Amino acid sequence: METVTMSTPDIAEVDQFRCRVDEIFQKVDKLEKKVNEVEQFYLNANKKKKSSSKGNSIREEQDKGRHVPSIKKQQQDASQRESAAAKRMQELMRQFGTILRQISQHKWAWPFMQPVDVKGLGLHDYYKVIEKPMDLGTIKNQMEAKDGTGYKNVRAICADVRLVFDNAMKYNEEGSDVHLMAKTLLEKFEEKWQLLVPKVTEEEKRREEEEAEAQLNMQLVREASHAKKVQAISNELYEVDTHLEQLRETVVQKKMSTKDKRNLGAAIARLSTEDLNKALEIIAQSNPGLQAMAEEVEIDIDAQSESTLWRLNFFVKDVFEGCDKSTAGNNKKKRNKEICDAIAQTVKKKSKKPSS
Repeated sequence: METVTMSTPDIAEVDQFRCRVDEIFQKVDKLEKKVNEVEQFYLNANKKKKSSSKGNSIREEQDKGRHVPSIKKQQQDASQRESAAAKRMQELMRQFGTILRQISQHKWAWPFMQPVDVKGLGLHDYYKVIEKPMDLGTIKNQMEAKDGTGYKNVRAICADVRLVFDNAMKYNEEGSDVHLMAKTLLEKFEEKWQLLVPKVTEEEKRREEEEAEAQLNMQLVREASHAKKVQAISNELYEVDTHLEQLRETVVQKKMSTKDKRNLGAAIARLSTEDLNKALEIIAQSNPGLQAMAEEVEIDIDAQSESTLWRLNFFVKDVFEGCDKSTAGNNKKKRNKEICDAIAQTVKKKSKKPSS
């Protein structure tokens, strides 16, 4: 296909213009990523608020004016909170240890102090009946474990103590000595356990409230961080808008000469049917009455606005220059055309930069 010579803007001006366009696209790509991050954050935050059954309107109003600790301060508070909670739990476990010792010293506790001797007693069906064997000796050892494998809370110990006696009553028939001994010791354990339950419940409630407080503070920190991102995005959008306005001014101020219009008209006439329809669509955007898809359309180059002429100029130049380019190159020119369209459609305005 024969090349078309367009006298203005010259190659240097076109390259400079496209460099500026590429810079804007890079900024727009970065802004898109930032906007997506912020949108995703607030979308997830709204879902959590809707799904949560806690935090009524009064609590939300109180939270609006609350002081938000820094991340470093929150980390320090979390460390101190965990240390204090661990000490309180150790005290509860110490008190539970007293209960366990009292039960273990009972005259009927001896069958439950060590694992059942399944092989020695010939209890061939024991593991078919009992899914999880447990004994008081094993519980005591796990309570005293120093390698991190021990119990983390009192309720876990309580569950295992119950399991010891439940297993015995399950495997041994009601009325048997072992069944009666297990039932009696379980009742005594439950009586003593009920005296400790209020303290355990209080500690659990306290931990829950502290965790909720920590999560709320972290959420507020994240929201504050994203609020700053929103402000930064707003400023960058202002900057991009300013560049677009400058590019629009650059295009509009360069009036096309008669020779350039004649060359442009000749170039349009040599377009393929598909590209000609695209050129007509560009013209139709500034001329709503034009039927771009009509069988015969008469184009009056002199009647077109400067912005339309320059859009046609870039489009035609890309068409003829792009014939020998790769697909990647054509995609880039398509983006350049889109930015030119955006420039032409931008209404000249005086924008005020948002306050920081």
